[in-house]
Amino acid sequence: MEVRPGRVLVTGSSSGIGAAIAARLLAEDWTVVGAARRPAGIAHPAYEEAIADLATAEGCAAAAARADGASAFVHAAGFMATAPLADLDPASGEAMWRLHVAAAERVAQALLPRMTEGGRVVLIGSRAAGGAPGRSQYAASKAALVAMARSWAREFVGAGVTVNVVAPAATATPMLDDPRRAGERPKLPPLGRYVRPEEVAAAVSFLLSREADAITGQTLTICGGASL
Repeated sequence: MEVRPGRVLVTGSSSGIGAAIAARLLAEDWTVVGAARRPAGIAHPAYEEAIADLATAEGCAAAAARADGASAFVHAAGFMATAPLADLDPASGEAMWRLHVAAAERVAQALLPRMTEGGRVVLIGSRAAGGAPGRSQYAASKAALVAMARSWAREFVGAGVTVNVVAPAATATPMLDDPRRAGERPKLPPLGRYVRPEEVAAAVSFLLSREADAITGQTLTICGGASL
């Protein structure tokens, strides 16, 4: 597979899927700017760090400024809070919206219009975007990423810039044990195990490659058979 190393901003690089994506792209000779609230602990000469709270406009601006000139943007920062309709916490819903949707919007607005032919945006969505009991707020924020990606893809297709979503099902990351999930743990998919972060990173790598030039506005679901 032909890759096209350049400068890429990866949010959520300190853990889970974001960390796996950063590691994969560094191995492929990308210069990675990692944005997260805490240090990622990545020791690599091509890794740069932007300590920023992406739930704020200031944090998004700082991350985008550090990644000035990036030809790719991967938004992997996120968290999940679960609750049935009767127990929904508006603050949790707003927090997920700020991190999943508003942050993607703010950073893309700073970077995407300046990308030239071959530019790439990949948003990490979720299979839950199609709806999942007890996860309505999370699902809504992830569904919004699909709509934004398709809208931006149409806006920038003429410039040769692609925008896509990678939507994994339950992935073996620290998020599975996040206390904001109220002790809820997803069922194993038919595959018999959770999705591995490295598998999500591989899909992102492909979408950043020149072999994916003709793929834009699409959602790639990685679910281990859970959608069957």
